[in-house]
Amino acid sequence: MRTLILGGARSGKSALAERLAAAHDAVLYVATAAAGDDEMSARITHHRERRPAHWQLRETPLQLAGTLRHEAHAARCILVDCLTLWLSNLLCRKDETLFAAERAALLAAVEDVPGELILVSNEVGQGVVPLGALTRRFVDEAGRLHQDLAARCERVVFTIAGLPQLLKGSL
Repeated sequence: MRTLILGGARSGKSALAERLAAAHDAVLYVATAAAGDDEMSARITHHRERRPAHWQLRETPLQLAGTLRHEAHAARCILVDCLTLWLSNLLCRKDETLFAAERAALLAAVEDVPGELILVSNEVGQGVVPLGALTRRFVDEAGRLHQDLAARCERVVFTIAGLPQLLKGSL
């Protein structure tokens, strides 16, 4: 089962993903964030403290598809949190070949890795059009990525105010 969970900041998307993952005996949490400052370190700590201690962790800021292919197996649930941080990491590299290769590799991996896969991402396309070129590109790329992933996932959920809204599949 492939699940894509979308939502705004503090919408409850990560909590929902963690509840779904908790139904599995073996869980690998793939964190895409890098602690660049105290605020992000505090966010990472918050997420870490609420996860069960027996879950495994892989910090993967860039090569997400490689981690999925290496770590996935039929008896494991992999929870990736979050794709928009991963996307930011790639776009800030300003290496178009790296971005294109990693994006294509992720889409291919999502289609064929074994086991349960839960992907968490921020829906950023519902606000005003950003002023800067990089932020406009980020919103555009996030929207395209979400559409491509939604087509590959059996379940897609949008969360708002802690309430899951099923868009595709069943809970």
